[in-house]
Amino acid sequence: MTPERYRRICDTLDRRQPDLTVIMDGVHKPHNIAAIVRTCDAVGILDVHAVLPKNRARMAAGTAMGSQRWVQVHKRDESTDVIRELQGQGVQVLAAHLSDDAIEYRQVDYTRPTALLLGTEKFGVSDEVASAVDQNVTIPMMGMVESFNVSVAAAIILSEACEQRRAKGFYDQPRVAAARYHELLFRWGYARIARLCDAHGVPYPELDEEGQVKDSAALTALLQKTQTEA
Repeated sequence: MTPERYRRICDTLDRRQPDLTVIMDGVHKPHNIAAIVRTCDAVGILDVHAVLPKNRARMAAGTAMGSQRWVQVHKRDESTDVIRELQGQGVQVLAAHLSDDAIEYRQVDYTRPTALLLGTEKFGVSDEVASAVDQNVTIPMMGMVESFNVSVAAAIILSEACEQRRAKGFYDQPRVAAARYHELLFRWGYARIARLCDAHGVPYPELDEEGQVKDSAALTALLQKTQTEA
């Protein structure tokens, strides 16, 4: 890894928002999933939850422009389980959903730990899910159509969240826990070695100030073993 790439990865991790996330509840079209993930990367989101029947979330790599490498997509089975789990962690869950009690999306305080839930392309958010979240939010519409495309809606709402957090200095210092920071830094910088370590249960070695791998007896032994086996 070059020093320039190391600094670029560190700068990206320094701006990641561990308490801002997205739940894709039944979003199934690859180009929409990919576009949402790309927006998540752009605003500093680290984790996304994808809920689909049989746990099959696909992405169109071309649309995501490689951003799926930098955003972790967690495939989940039930939206209500994700909602309860996040609420239990003190996260406010907002559904992009037109309802009688919905508020305009800019009225929300996104500096609080927040999850944005997006419904299916055709049917939107189900009544069951809408009743489980903390608040429904809407984007004002000025034309004949009733809603934006799901990926466009995500970009609009997350841009507001990003702006509020930027104004409060949330992007000015690292917010990711040290252990996970190191894990992601190594995985992003040394993907092949990280996969090898994962496969054999070897801890990731430390990196020096230039992003180079420090001497590691465990990693050296693993590399020698794999070379011998090859």
